Amino acid sequence: MHNGRLIDKANGYGIIECETCGFIHTDPIPSTEELERVYRDEYYKEEKPLYIERTIEDLRWWETVYDDRYEFLENELKEGRRSILDVGSGPGYFLKRGMKRGWKVLGIEPSRQASAHARTLGVEVENAFLDARLTASIGKRFDAVHLSEVLEHVPDPAEILKLAHTLLEDNGIVCCVAPNDFSPVQKTLSERLNYSHYWLAPPHHINYFNHATLSALLKRCGFSVIGSTSMFPMDFFLLMGDNYVGNDEVGRASHLRRKRLDIMLNEPELREFKKEMYGIMAKHGIGREAVIFGKKENR
Repeated sequence: MHNGRLIDKANGYGIIECETCGFIHTDPIPSTEELERVYRDEYYKEEKPLYIERTIEDLRWWETVYDDRYEFLENELKEGRRSILDVGSGPGYFLKRGMKRGWKVLGIEPSRQASAHARTLGVEVENAFLDARLTASIGKRFDAVHLSEVLEHVPDPAEILKLAHTLLEDNGIVCCVAPNDFSPVQKTLSERLNYSHYWLAPPHHINYFNHATLSALLKRCGFSVIGSTSMFPMDFFLLMGDNYVGNDEVGRASHLRRKRLDIMLNEPELREFKKEMYGIMAKHGIGREAVIFGKKENR
């Protein structure tokens, strides 16, 4: 039973601050059957038709993002522990980057288009949804599980994290990435600059996390939080007057500026500053995406 304060409505759904779950989500929650239909065939055709094309365009930037995550995992895991499962692996470039770094990789991706593209890169991907039956059929455990831009889409994110817990070796690490919604920046945009809750996107986005609620969910699902960072706060551009909401041209231009900054901050002279900067942002709940690392606790 989901109970909580109604925050807003969007696309025929209520958005509630759920006391039961400990995070904001839609009410009602879309059915698993409805979501399977959307993500198996429609999502990359209708909702994200340019996603693969733009991932390729942005690949140099994405590789710096992926390297940051792999580097954290490599520093935390003992030498030789280099197997990873990427849930929601999309077009496969995170897995390809892992292979280049010496990881043994496996992806799970519900979209037929995305999983087919990933296989052209030479990575192994199951075209499926993560559930208890698939978890049992995999027949092995991993040193790390990567869940990037997944938990906001699923009816029961706690169940996905519990399955990830099952799939991890002892002291394995999960990396969770989700949009950082209802953040202090978004609150300022709404209260001071009269922006609507433009980030609401049901039924594709069911759940709305921030650093605190995502960390709390990890803890409830058997993980100790060992790291927290952010990705660049795109909404800073809105604070500066570049209104990209509903305007793909302005949004793309803002993204290109963010991308250029991140790439330059990855230069050796600035790399440590970049890590500290995004770590400080995370402490203050700032950043467009929250990136949380959790270590498996043995139950």
